[in-house]
Amino acid sequence: MALSIDIISDVVCPWCFIGKRRLEAALELYRQRRPEAPAPEVTYHPFELNPDVPREGVARAEYIAKKFGARGYSAHDRLVQAGKPLGIAFAFGKIERQPNTLAAHVLIERARASVVQPAVKEALMKAFFVDGLDLTDTETLVRIASEAGLDRKEAEAALADEQLRRAVAEEEEKARVMGVSGVPFFIFNGKIAVEGAQPPEVLLEAMFEAEKESTAA
Repeated sequence: MALSIDIISDVVCPWCFIGKRRLEAALELYRQRRPEAPAPEVTYHPFELNPDVPREGVARAEYIAKKFGARGYSAHDRLVQAGKPLGIAFAFGKIERQPNTLAAHVLIERARASVVQPAVKEALMKAFFVDGLDLTDTETLVRIASEAGLDRKEAEAALADEQLRRAVAEEEEKARVMGVSGVPFFIFNGKIAVEGAQPPEVLLEAMFEAEKESTAA
């Protein structure tokens, strides 16, 4: 039976992008150590770091000043350095608008039923952090998702679906009730939880520990 990996994260969380890359490295280590095992099944779940941001978003400079004050931009250098060896070319200077990310999560949720969910997640994070695109713009969101493999009409329908939007918000609330307050948050086989963008070796150990607990049960 394939190992299940549930990831709770946000598309505008830089450490979630780093955590995604570190998980990918851990999955490669897992494949090397367990060549006979089926590939783990990875599922992304929604979490908004800033649910109070309006749908139309806010100016990035205003957001940084309000949330972090003068120290806000000082963290960027550290993130740029952390991203480089992982192939993430953070370009914070390109970001002009801080979005409400519920619409992005709606697209990721719609992509869950197919094999394109990881690709849609990746594309949205790259669009924001590398290309500085405005994730409040519906046409931009549709284009990003469709280029990542989600059918364009499906993407358009998802963004217009208020019921789906509510369902995604409810799933996010479940994570908060469960005690999730920081992301990325990884859950392996529903048994082992790891918070933060941990090194690949830590994530790999969590995979093995989850498999042991599942076997023991």
